[in-house]
Amino acid sequence: MSPFWIIAGYLLGSIPFGLLLTRAKGIDIRAVGSGNIGSTNVLRTGSKGLAAATLVLDAGKGAAAVLLARHFGGLEASMLAGVAAFLGHCFPVWLKFRGGKGVATLLGVTLAAVPLAGVVALVTWLAAALLTRYSSVGGMAAAVAAPIAAWGLGAPHSAIALAVMAAVLIARHQDNIARLRAGTESRIGAK
Repeated sequence: MSPFWIIAGYLLGSIPFGLLLTRAKGIDIRAVGSGNIGSTNVLRTGSKGLAAATLVLDAGKGAAAVLLARHFGGLEASMLAGVAAFLGHCFPVWLKFRGGKGVATLLGVTLAAVPLAGVVALVTWLAAALLTRYSSVGGMAAAVAAPIAAWGLGAPHSAIALAVMAAVLIARHQDNIARLRAGTESRIGAK
């Protein structure tokens, strides 16, 4: 297998949409809130529109990597490209490997790779976030749900790739987990 799809997926995933969108409004998202480039931190700028656009674009780059690689390179290439896009988002070369936590990109990869598992992950994310009012809990719950749903739907190769991404995503939420334990994690909508 050519490394082309890994490189292409990584480069696509490394596009920092949250940074680019907020920079167009004169804001450096890395100086706001958690400093993260993802949609939850973009929401802290007060712009729901920019946060929604970041969410869609970050999910879209994961989905695009999977769909393009599947069309031109086959199933194995699609999952390699999806994992690479996720890692590109989390560790973008352009930002000294300091990227987002990967929730939206993982959801995009899942929706493109195993659509029904993606729906399960998306519903899990929304339900957990709404019930707990913690974005981090929603993201981690979705990450765990994605490989379980993919496995249950008979897509073991996708499930393994999604499990790897889920492990990375949860590791990237260590600070959130510590704040959840301490009771200091900020809730959705809190000022």
